[in-house]
Amino acid sequence: MFSFFVFLKIVSPENTKSSSDDEEQQMELDEEMENEICRVWDMSMDEDVALFLQEFNAPDIFMGVLAKSKCPRLREICVGILGNMACFQEICVSISSDKNLGQVLLHCLYDSDPPTLLETSRLLLTCLSQAEVASVWVERIREHPAIYDSICFIMSSSTNVDLLVKVGEVVDKLFDLDEKLMLEWVRNGATQPLDQPQEESEEQPVFRLVPCILEAAKQVRSENPEWLDVYMHILQLLTTVDDGIQAIVHCPDTRKDIWNLLFDLVCHEFCQSDDPPIILQEQKTVLASAFSVLSAIYASQTEQEYLKIEKDLPLIDSLIRVLQNMEQCQKKPENSTESNTEETKKTDLTQDDFHLKILKDILCEFLSNIFQALTKETVAQGVKEGQLSKQKCSSAFQNLLPFYSPVVEDFIKILHEVDKALADDLEKSFPSLKVQT
Repeated sequence: MFSFFVFLKIVSPENTKSSSDDEEQQMELDEEMENEICRVWDMSMDEDVALFLQEFNAPDIFMGVLAKSKCPRLREICVGILGNMACFQEICVSISSDKNLGQVLLHCLYDSDPPTLLETSRLLLTCLSQAEVASVWVERIREHPAIYDSICFIMSSSTNVDLLVKVGEVVDKLFDLDEKLMLEWVRNGATQPLDQPQEESEEQPVFRLVPCILEAAKQVRSENPEWLDVYMHILQLLTTVDDGIQAIVHCPDTRKDIWNLLFDLVCHEFCQSDDPPIILQEQKTVLASAFSVLSAIYASQTEQEYLKIEKDLPLIDSLIRVLQNMEQCQKKPENSTESNTEETKKTDLTQDDFHLKILKDILCEFLSNIFQALTKETVAQGVKEGQLSKQKCSSAFQNLLPFYSPVVEDFIKILHEVDKALADDLEKSFPSLKVQT
């Protein structure tokens, strides 16, 4: 552990004291020094090394460095080592129980250095993922309202996609752990102009959180749409509470921007007609979140300007395409063996089909809502353009029946007026409908 003792010498209090003479030198590490402490950083991923560092009170030493040092690289490495050490439960509990260290680490979220912010976010996510200490960190974050502003600033202004994804994972975990904190952050973003009369104060408050999430999602998408999963899930979590839905739909510009982003993703980016059906296994969670948010917006704003007829048909096409791919994914191979045990089959079902079932429920509810809003003109256009062909209608019916029978029956009535032959064919394929019509 020679590198560790070299590291101790580097970060000792004597070497981290600031003065006007050496302040500029402290902003950077020389190459040899950086190589030595990076070696410790790499080694700290090993549990034995992490415990060794713990024994030598490394967290206390790092706390001193973070409190005094102005060198961004040194601060990044100290937080990074702590992040590696926190991957081991015993050390994570020890780090989390140190209130002073917790305060210093949270203060790192106000840092202007992206690599330090990235390592701080990684450390926080690691601690939030440990059930034994997660509540401690949630409470600490709740006690520091400025963290909300810092995270919003990062999401709205950073172009570092790695940082945006990691910060998104922290926010997602926080909201998943504590609905109360999520509501506080949503409400914190509601601002009222100082010159606005009191009687008008209830009109359309501005929610800062959602626009910041949207900006981060746009930036992440520009580099890799597959990394959008976390931001889609944050938006989905917001739709589980009334204040969250209002934060999305109340501001017209934000609502429209979110709708257009998600519409473009589900209609033109994910699970396309030229993709193999198995792609759904990779995209099922992001699709579930995106469709869930779209469904919430659609249900809340059925008459808004951006929800016109031309939006319904592409959505129907996308919804049915995903449902068809789902059917293909769930088909058992003809040459599958029977050697698996019942326990293995049960585990496979839980892992492979649980998210698909959630996705199917979201798709069917959304599809039924769109079907209810279809006019005769829209149905005629869909039949003409192929979004409502016999094959696609059959796929839709197979998934909507029997739970959404009234919706399907009303659709068939409209279809009779538009294309009687198609309606008759569908009734032959689904005899239960003919009895009701």
